[in-house]
Amino acid sequence: MASALAALAFSANASANVQPIESIQAAAEQFVRASLPEKSVKHFVTAGNLDSRLRLDECASPLEAFSQGTGMNTGRMTIGVRCPSATPWTIYVPVTVEVEVSVLVLRRPLARRSPVALTDVEPQVRRMPGRASLFVSDAASLQGHRLKRSLPVGTALTVEMLQPNVLVRRGQQVTLIAANSGVQIRAQGQALTEGAADERVRVQNVSSLKVVEGVVESDGVVRVGL
Repeated sequence: MASALAALAFSANASANVQPIESIQAAAEQFVRASLPEKSVKHFVTAGNLDSRLRLDECASPLEAFSQGTGMNTGRMTIGVRCPSATPWTIYVPVTVEVEVSVLVLRRPLARRSPVALTDVEPQVRRMPGRASLFVSDAASLQGHRLKRSLPVGTALTVEMLQPNVLVRRGQQVTLIAANSGVQIRAQGQALTEGAADERVRVQNVSSLKVVEGVVESDGVVRVGL
């Protein structure tokens, strides 16, 4: 069956008009453009080349494009284009998305877990794969974060490269705070796990030896329930 379908797709049918490859690529590109949320940002959407031997019957209805729900937030995706007429067909088109965006670029190499200071970066306008929301353009977003891994000079920073600073480390002495009806109780504890702001950690009360779970409120401070 597969070989028969392939033969139909790649054979020249003298009795039927052929769907232009360019129209299939255009349908895929238009579908992706319509899904882009940052309308004020300049995007470059490019459908990949299709086999020039491809012969599909010209569709009597407008072509329909669709996504399988994967890759829509990345620079590379596969878009399906189908003909819904009496002689239906479906083909999958690779599409790339690039964006012209102002992004913060490292002025020097930084090691893993390093904080990123304002003097470490400079803004540059670059054409990058993916969507604008993937990249770091606001220096304020660097505060309270560090690098997940070592990065060389010239790296354009993405959101994925940053992680929140760890405010409570395993084995660290912390302050436990519990509040209820205006009454606040403080106790000393020892962190059993580590966490960043608003993350949950396990702490052992050094007086009662009871293990509790709380939320990291600030550096060395964990809020727990009564």
